[in-house]
Amino acid sequence: MALTGSRVRRSLALMWRGMRAHPGIYVLAVGASAMFGALTVGVSRAVGWATDSVVVPAIAGDEIARDRVWLGGLVLAAVALSLAVSVAARRIWAGFGFVRIQAGHRTALTRQYLRLPASWHRSHPAGQLLNHTTSDTEAATGVFNPLPFALGVVVMIGVSIVLLLTIDPWLALAALAVIPVTVGVNAVYQRHMSPAVTRAQRLRGDVADAAHESFEAALLVKSLGTEDREEDRFDARTQELRAANVRVGIVRSLFDPVIQTLPAVGTLLVLGVGTWRISTGDVVAGDIVTAAYLLTMMTVPVQAFGWVLGELPRALVGYERIAQVVDSTGALEYGDARLPRTPGQPGLAVRLEDVGVDVPAISGARGRSITLLDDVSVDVAPGTTVAVVGTTGAGKTTLVSLLARLSDPTRGRVLLDGTDARTLAEGEIPAQVAFVTQTTFIFEDTVRANVTLADEGAPGSPSDDEVWEALRLARLADTVRELAGGLDAPLGERGANLSGGQRQRLAIARALVRSPRLLVLDDATSAVDPRVEQEILRGLADRADERTADQAADQASSGTGAEAAPGTTVIMVAYRMSSVALADRVIHVEGGRVVDAGTHDELMARDPGYRELATAYEVETERREQERADAAAAGVLDEKLEEVAG
Repeated sequence: MALTGSRVRRSLALMWRGMRAHPGIYVLAVGASAMFGALTVGVSRAVGWATDSVVVPAIAGDEIARDRVWLGGLVLAAVALSLAVSVAARRIWAGFGFVRIQAGHRTALTRQYLRLPASWHRSHPAGQLLNHTTSDTEAATGVFNPLPFALGVVVMIGVSIVLLLTIDPWLALAALAVIPVTVGVNAVYQRHMSPAVTRAQRLRGDVADAAHESFEAALLVKSLGTEDREEDRFDARTQELRAANVRVGIVRSLFDPVIQTLPAVGTLLVLGVGTWRISTGDVVAGDIVTAAYLLTMMTVPVQAFGWVLGELPRALVGYERIAQVVDSTGALEYGDARLPRTPGQPGLAVRLEDVGVDVPAISGARGRSITLLDDVSVDVAPGTTVAVVGTTGAGKTTLVSLLARLSDPTRGRVLLDGTDARTLAEGEIPAQVAFVTQTTFIFEDTVRANVTLADEGAPGSPSDDEVWEALRLARLADTVRELAGGLDAPLGERGANLSGGQRQRLAIARALVRSPRLLVLDDATSAVDPRVEQEILRGLADRADERTADQAADQASSGTGAEAAPGTTVIMVAYRMSSVALADRVIHVEGGRVVDAGTHDELMARDPGYRELATAYEVETERREQERADAAAAGVLDEKLEEVAG
């Protein structure tokens, strides 16, 4: 999408690409504008004809000329009506083209945002991404509003040159002298405008980013009382943007009057040259009227040409900022492989083979990278529950995010049911793998919509019974029943009327309603009470056991004798030992490597690092439980003291 070459070449390429994207619309728009230009010249010629054939003779007392006044008026009225039709057609079709190009840019950006991996999004602030779809898109498409009009000016100039040359070469030279001046003024304008617009567009993104951060951190800002600091930070950004916009306005204010004045200067020049040519007898009064009127009528069209020139620097900057996103590399590639599915929908088998993940180092360390995972090999059998444990920064989140293919490993392979994740068709992993993170996002919508993420009644959307079952497994059904409206109860912005633990349980229900074959929980129950967390994990295990038992009963009744398919595979990043103990296997990760893997008891016996980690977790858990017990005891004591005092 990027443009190459000089500024002139890039400007021409930008306009050509936009019109080529919607050729039919721009053929009509430019055609109507060209008709307007040709008719404008026709009007000027008609005015000259009326002057020589009707007005001057009638003033001189010619009775025949006086009788033909109505004919001159009829000709002028017909041309004026044609002008009105061509103007309306040009504006309508130019408007259609403008909004469609704008929609195309926003669609291309949105698709690229969805394609690019989470690692790319982490290095690009959300405010900047929003600015690309708003301010940058508007800047990139602003030139297409006056463009058909300006192209009509080209036709008008061509027809005018022919007409003026047939009248008198000196009049033609005087009338067209403003064109090279316009080109020269635009060259100077471009040189000063481009850097000013570039800075203004970048600062718009900075302001949007600062505003987005302030809204996201509203609770933090209020709780810590840092409103003044946020106000000062935002004010500093906006003042920089104001200064940049003022600079753009100053440059524009110097350019626009020059462009608007040039046609008037051309008219005066024509009148001066025309007076001289009349005195020599080479032209008549009607010729001068034709040339002067033509330049007068060209004032607005030439201004339209100036509007295009004025919008081009901003359009180039906006377009190039969009192109940087659309041309960004790192988008995940997909194949055409499919994960096998059986009627019983067994859990996925997961295998990581010599997996490594490297990310670029911080700016300033060019060519260097940081290793997050190295030589990781893991096997997870279908239907098992695996806990991934390790200290902060050990690489747990990086490891489990590979399973949902939020990014690809730098080295090695991730196999799902024996198939390399990179060869799977687009949409195959989201259909069978559910990933729940520690931080949850709740839409300002109903409970049902937040669980299903689909419009009510949409084809393939989960039924209410399935939603209730998912809420039951997430231990949130009773809470939803207490809400006014049940599944139709509205949730506030980001789930403001839910607690942190309830939001996490809603996110788990959102994953479970899809009946995934692989459920990945990245510390997704950190805000949930330990007792409730264990109920959720036991509920998942019980559902898997029930499903396996039902399948075995069905197979026994049918006489197949086949082995029942295992239930959903669960891989969870966990910190509480009470939850880890429920897992079939435990994977200990440290320093981006798998230190050991086995059952909880096996690792306690042979892995000193795991034993120290588990002991630390248990000590912390006991401390918190003791604090809660002490607080409860203190509350009981206070109540008894109040009773005695009463």
